[in-house]
Order: sequence, then structure tokens, then C-alpha cells
Amino acid sequence: MADRHAGRAGLASALEADEGVGAGRAEAVLTRLQLLVTRKLDGLLQGDYVGLLPGPGSEPGESREYRPGDDVRRMDWPVTARTTAPHVRRTVADRELETWMAVDLSASLDFGTARWLKRDLVVAAATAIAHLTVRGGNRIGAVVGTGAGLPGRRGAEPAAPHVTRLPARPGRKEAQGLLRAIARTEIRPGRTDLGALVDMLNRPPRRRGVAVVISDFLAPVEGWARPVRKLGVRHDVLAVEVVDPRELELPDVGVLTLADPETGVLHEVRTDAKLRARYAEAAGQQRAAIAHALRAAGAAHLRLRTDSDWLLDMVRFVAAQRHARTRGTTR
Repeated sequence: MADRHAGRAGLASALEADEGVGAGRAEAVLTRLQLLVTRKLDGLLQGDYVGLLPGPGSEPGESREYRPGDDVRRMDWPVTARTTAPHVRRTVADRELETWMAVDLSASLDFGTARWLKRDLVVAAATAIAHLTVRGGNRIGAVVGTGAGLPGRRGAEPAAPHVTRLPARPGRKEAQGLLRAIARTEIRPGRTDLGALVDMLNRPPRRRGVAVVISDFLAPVEGWARPVRKLGVRHDVLAVEVVDPRELELPDVGVLTLADPETGVLHEVRTDAKLRARYAEAAGQQRAAIAHALRAAGAAHLRLRTDSDWLLDMVRFVAAQRHARTRGTTR
């Protein structure tokens, strides 16, 4: 649910202007984002080839004995059987990494009650990921999903969600084009099938790389949990969850009119203490289920809030990943 009277400010307002002016504004917004990302994040990952998920790479190397914290997916079973002691296979960093992003721009992302709209954080996260991964011939691509619009007449069958595939190409110029395409994507009413969107990263099969899912994950967990688990079998997965504080608790404002951005249905609710408590409890359970599903899939989980400094949150996340790497873990 979204507040019907939520303000529309920040990046989204600049990107939704007419085509002539909007293109220039989108370019200016992306340039500013890249400057911010460069100042805060550049240099944190020098020498690593897996962007936001620093790790040893995917080319087979030598084996060594297993240590607590090692990724069990890299167990070397033939050596383990011969020596009767558990061993893991070391890997060598790829010189050319392929990163794919599944970018959810469903109607629920066109919402925000704090410093940013949620779609602003989607663009910001994609910009940071592109900056950190596009170097040394690395390639980055994306699949972008949004709604198909509401049915034109009562009883009509809903159309399929709109999905755009942006092929993976090397170079900063190509990455800029990919980010412009994401920033200019029109958010349509209706629902995006997040599970199907994530599953597009599994087809066709690709060599091991990095897969990034950027969404608010408000779709039913059972619809996307299995595709994310499947993605994690072959790739290092990063899940970027975008959250607005009004999705966690309701304000005490009396009667509140809410609109479901994915269906257009209106609701009026009285925000008394009992309702607010029930809402906060349900929201907490929902977020716990999301975190559990991502953890079960082996995905690294980064949460960005519209009421906090997203760059600082990202810097802390990258620093934590590096710290885990130096301790011999991969997550």
C-alpha cells in the first residue's frame, strides 16, 4: 500500500519530465550519482573482480583443507575422498567478470515518504554496482521489469508484465547507456512477476559471475525464493532490498487514504493504536521472512532505506564484505 498523497521529488521527478528536457536531466542525475559513488566507493575494491561481493573468483585452482567459514559449495570431493579430510577447491579471480542485474520497477517502487523515492534508490544502487564492476573488460547487463498497466475494462484479463533485456557489454560508455535505460523506464500500474524476472538471469546458462536483484521484495516470498536459490547455485548473488519507513509502521494521523499502486484499489483506514501495532507486527514478520529466504538462498543482503544515507549504508556493506573475506569467509 502507498500513501495516495506521497510527494514526488528527487531523481524520479527529474526523470519523468518530457523527452527533450528529461534526457538532459537524467544525464545530469546519473553524472551526479557517479561522482558521489566515485568519491565514496572508489578504491575500496581495488584488485577484486567481483564488485560488491569481493571473493576469490571462479577459475579452478589448488585444493586446501577445509576451514570453518569456507563456502561448502567449493568442496573438493575427490580430494576429500582420497585424503579422508575435507578439502575445498581454491579459485582464481576471473580477469573478465560478467554481472547481471534483475531490476524490479513495479508500481510499488514508485513510492517514498522520506528523503528519496524507492525508485531513486533502485537507480542509485544500479549506478554503484555498474561503477564497481565495469573495469578491466568486465561486462554488465540487466533485465528490467515493470507492470503492464491496469486492465482497460472490467473483467479483462491482465496483460503480462513488461520486461526489457539489456545485453551485457563491456565499457563505461555502454554501462552509461544501460543506466540511462533503467532511469528512463516508465513505471506502469500492475504487478511484476519477480520470480520470472529473476529466473531470466538463469536463462541462458552463463559462466559463473555476479547476479544482483534490486527490489522491495514485496511480492509473495514463495514466488521468488526458488529462482533466487537456483541463481545462487551458479553465481554469487547480491540482493538489494529497498524499504520505506511507512512500510514498517503507520503514522498516527487519524483517517488515512491509501492506494495500492499495483491495482489502483483505494482503502480508508483509521490509524488507531491497535491497527498501528498490528501493522508493525505484520511488517516485521514480512521483512523477517524476506531476510530468511535470502539467507537460505546464500545471497548477500543489502537493505537501503529511503530515510537514511544510502551511500553510507553501501560503504558499510562493502567494508563488511571485505572484512568477511579477510577472515576466510565468502559472505
